[in-house]
Amino acid sequence: MSVSDYNALLDNVFAKLPEKKSKGERFEPPVPEIFLQGNKTVVRNFDAMCQKLRRKPEELAKFLFRELAVPGTIAAKTLVLQTKVPARVLNEKFSFYVDQCVMCRECGKPDTHIRYGAPVNTLICEACGATRPIRV
Repeated sequence: MSVSDYNALLDNVFAKLPEKKSKGERFEPPVPEIFLQGNKTVVRNFDAMCQKLRRKPEELAKFLFRELAVPGTIAAKTLVLQTKVPARVLNEKFSFYVDQCVMCRECGKPDTHIRYGAPVNTLICEACGATRPIRV
């Protein structure tokens, strides 16, 4: 087999391979499933989002209530906000939470936990050991 035949076979094989759908990152932030119910906004997959982020539902809900200035409740694995909130705004606040309170700024990994302290809460990265103060 000549080199040109080999290269032609390789080109043929690579042309038949499917395109990569993933960016290659191991962590993909969850996307909120939002729907309106009357004049309330419901996040259907709230519990699954919290599990993927490894955060308590009460902590994420408290953050969203404060950032959106909206009262709400956690009911049956869903988050219910007591007013209509545009999906774009809710997605922005959720992305802000992931950037500030989940992702490590040093190594960019989501392997973090929060240590609650009296003067300041601290985000601790389990991958690289970095720490930084956060507002939760």
